[in-house]
Amino acid sequence: MTQAAVLVLEDGRTFTGEAYGATGTTLGEIVFNTGMTGYQETLTDPSYHRQIVVMTAPHVGNTGVNDEDPESGRIWVAGYVVRDPARRASSWRSRRTLDDELAAQGVVGISGIDTRALTRHLRERGVMRAGVFSGDALATDGERRPTDDLLAEVRSAPAMAGADLAGEVTTQEAYVVEPLGPDGEPLAEPVATVAAVDLGIKAMTPQRMAERGIRVHVLPSTASIDEVLAVQPDGVFFSNGPGDPAAATHEIELLRDVLDRRIPFFGICYGNQLLGRALGFGTYKLGYGHRGVNQPVVDRATGKVEITAHNHGFAVDAPLDGETAAPHDGGRYGRVVVSHVDLNDDVVEGLQALDLPAFSVQYHPEAAAGPHDAAYLFDRFLDLMHDTKGAA
Repeated sequence: MTQAAVLVLEDGRTFTGEAYGATGTTLGEIVFNTGMTGYQETLTDPSYHRQIVVMTAPHVGNTGVNDEDPESGRIWVAGYVVRDPARRASSWRSRRTLDDELAAQGVVGISGIDTRALTRHLRERGVMRAGVFSGDALATDGERRPTDDLLAEVRSAPAMAGADLAGEVTTQEAYVVEPLGPDGEPLAEPVATVAAVDLGIKAMTPQRMAERGIRVHVLPSTASIDEVLAVQPDGVFFSNGPGDPAAATHEIELLRDVLDRRIPFFGICYGNQLLGRALGFGTYKLGYGHRGVNQPVVDRATGKVEITAHNHGFAVDAPLDGETAAPHDGGRYGRVVVSHVDLNDDVVEGLQALDLPAFSVQYHPEAAAGPHDAAYLFDRFLDLMHDTKGAA
């Protein structure tokens, strides 16, 4: 027997559907993802912490849930919104249905609503706070709660702007991902060592580096510069993650300590935004962000267009054309160029320091579940570490 559910947006618009996954109440920032595949990777991406995700693809759950594709040890989305959930899971790798997995992990969702109308609304009004209510949270003693009460609960939820969330998703203990050879077997000695600061890292990211013979020490977001240096890194990596980069004061200061020592640096997504702020640029909240696996980005150095995987609601505010002196501390970090730009809306998608061994991109080159156009960036990082070491 299906149960009713209602989605309430911060601006008062409501959508009525059926409960999907767990029942109850969930609150968060509502965003939409345009990917037609990879829902399992989306659900387990820590960058979606405190966000209710709307899938724009109408059919979700067709391939069920397996044990090979998660990007972390749990589902991180605050809530899940789909139009037509699969009637049955059909894949040789499937171990359980998506509905059952959401319920088992306590993720409140809603199905059977017009996700196209909802997405158009969010594109026009911008992402906002929302809530999904079902079961006892929607009705008491057989009486449905007034919409005004639900709306007041939504508006009481914290906003994403100003939120410092990396500490809520990071690993609590450092761990090591060992290097692999071309045959996939462990290497006795790494070709390089990287200190990867976990701001919400996806499991495939250190795996992509390990596949290139790199030993990766994954460190908590609270790591100090002494803890970073203790692993004797050839390079430092900052991962993706949730929250407002302006609130990440510790991580920005840590990154400046790295830049001051001229240690090669590579950042993706949140790491790109933190490099921007460390260099002295601002960041700002996008109207509805980029989330999906189909964003066209141009590499301005080569003119090559890559189709890329994205998940971000903030962006770096830097001049698009020409070289710019990094604003921080009188330009002590030298010159910077915007290396990549989104072709849909001219959002900054990458930074390249010209006087430091540091670069970053706003998208996800590890790209589980694809596309893989940007995988070469891990090779570029390895080359940067080797070139810097050779010049020392």
